[in-house]
Formats: sequence, C-alpha cells, structure tokens
Amino acid sequence: MERTSYDFAIVGGGLVGAAIAYGLRALGSRLAVFDEGDDAVRASRGNFGLIWVQGKGAGLPAYGTLTQASARAWPRLAAALAADTGIDVALAQPGGLHLCLSADELARRVARLEVVVAQPGFDRYDVDVLDRAAVARRLPAAALGADVVGGTWTALDGHCNPLKLLSALHAALARADVDYRPACPVTAIAPRPGGFTLTTRAGEVRAERVVLAAGLANAQLAPMVGLVAPLRPNKGQIIVLERVQPFLPFPVETVRQTDEGTVLIGDSQEERGFDAELDLAVLGEIARRAVRMFPALGGVRVNRAWAALRVMSPDNHPVYAQSRTHPGAFAVSCHSGVTLAAAHAYVVAPAIGAGTLAARLAPFGTERFGVRAAA
Repeated sequence: MERTSYDFAIVGGGLVGAAIAYGLRALGSRLAVFDEGDDAVRASRGNFGLIWVQGKGAGLPAYGTLTQASARAWPRLAAALAADTGIDVALAQPGGLHLCLSADELARRVARLEVVVAQPGFDRYDVDVLDRAAVARRLPAAALGADVVGGTWTALDGHCNPLKLLSALHAALARADVDYRPACPVTAIAPRPGGFTLTTRAGEVRAERVVLAAGLANAQLAPMVGLVAPLRPNKGQIIVLERVQPFLPFPVETVRQTDEGTVLIGDSQEERGFDAELDLAVLGEIARRAVRMFPALGGVRVNRAWAALRVMSPDNHPVYAQSRTHPGAFAVSCHSGVTLAAAHAYVVAPAIGAGTLAARLAPFGTERFGVRAAA
C-alpha cells in the first residue's frame, strides 16, 4: 500500500526539485517527490549543461553571489553523487569563454560585465578580456573563424552532463528510500490543520510541508498556498552534432563539447509562449554563428535538435519564496537548474528543512515584483 502521509512533499522531479530533495534525503520515506508524466513541459531534459557564473546577477547581486557559491560547491555535489550512486556526472570546471564576433560586440560585452561586477554588494570575481591571439592560445586544437575578435573568460565556469546529473539525483533519492511518484501530477493543494492535502492522480496525500518546484506549473499551484509565481516560458533551441575529436578543452557559452564527444550548439532566447516547436530559421542562425566561430563545424553532421522552455521570472532571476499565510509552503523557480544544483542541495534545501528561508535567500522573494500574494 502506498504511503499517504509525509513530512515533506516536493512537487516537481526535475533538476530543481530533485536537487532540493537530495538535500533533504535524510528524511527518507517521510519525503515524497511528485513528478508529472512525459507530456509535461520538461526544462531539465532540454538543458544545455553549463555551470555558468559569467555575467549572472545583473540587477540582483545576490544572484551572482549564489551562483558563485554553487559553482564552488559543485565538486562536493559531484563527488557525493558518485559515492552515492556510482554515476559520474562528467563535471569539468576548467573555466569558460564567451566569444565575440566583432569589436563592437566585444566592447558591449565588456561594458556589461563591468556593470555587473561593480554593483554594490556583488561578490566580485576576475574577468579576463582576451583578444584574438589570447583566445587562440587557449584553443590550440580549434581553428578560429576570421570573425572572432576576442572574448571574455572567467575561471569559475564549467559544464557537466545534465542527463547524468538528473539520473544520479534520482538514483540517490531511491537509495535513500525517498518516495518518488512518477506520472503523478499534483492538481490541487489545500491547506489543512498541521499541513496540506495534495490532490494527485493516485488520490489524496497529506504533507506537513510542501515545496513547489514544478517549473512553469508553479504559476498555477502557488496561489493555492498563498504564494505567487509570475513565470513565463522562454524558448531555447539546441543542435547536437556528431562525435568529433576533442577540440574544446572548456565550454564556450554557446558551443560545448560533451564528455561523449558530441558538440552542442545553442544560444536562442525566444519569447514565443508555450511554443516548443523547432524553428528552422532560428536553427540556421544558431548554426551560422557557430561556424563563424569554428569553421570546421560546417562539415560535421547534425545528429538531432530540440527546443525546450526555460522557466523565467519577470527579472529573469530565481524565485525562493515562503508563504506567510500558509506556513510550511515554499516555492522555488529558476532557469539555472544545473548551475544552481549545488546551491539547491546545500543552501536552499537546508533552509527549507529548518522551516525558514535563510537571510541570504531573502532577496529572491516575490516582493521584488510588486505583486500581491493570494490570501
């Protein structure tokens, strides 16, 4: 017989919900993760796989600080997952490069980063501005296109295999006896004395506390527990090329070579609502820009392509919110599920487990949007 009462229920089993559950896994069978079916809008399975610090935090310095903390904690997470599950998530943090294809583009990039790191309260990090020759020295195995003029480099950046990360998180939860409910979406949440009643496809379940980590579905679920989640989808498209000999020793922000040798290309930011269809015109522009960076890619075959929807708040930064009217309810939303996985496991999850979001997470509340929570 399936259990129907838990200390914690996490709604959403993607990278965000799974990482928070991993941080709470000591609860074992008193913790449940409810995941939607494969017809869900799954941002996690479309993730590019970057662990990216460079440029994060414009307008919200706390985001830059949290991103850096997560990047520094990533080796701990990767090692713990390997020890728990035997799965190597292919973590590599050799630094990362943003390439620019004109002098004007490089100047605008440098100006933007200078504004970001100069913000009061921002945890500063070093940004190296590279000319074409300096880029070429760092990429000896890659023939640069004639349009590459330089780029910006930070040492904290890296990447991993996001599918292996999701698999490892779920394997670790199973090993800890966490109750994972696949194909079991939560359709309603009703506060009750001492907790909440969740309506699911399998019937009603009770939980003392609930964490909403359901991506774009948080917009509908949050008002049920006195919260708001003003979220929108942002479409990104990715092209996957066949395996080639290693030529990228570190990720370029829009081009990376995976641990398996394939090459991922993707940099679109499209406000197209819930349209997740491939757009050949956009894919063509993505490919053209990649070939301008690395002309040899023009002769590499395409294996597949996909589109996925990012989870974006009004200011494009994460949301960590706690209900004032319904104690024990929390909402977590972000588009950086890989980058922030370590922070979700080691910062956000412990704060939720303690019953209150830590002071360092206060800047991420929905009050900054000027919207009123539901009564």
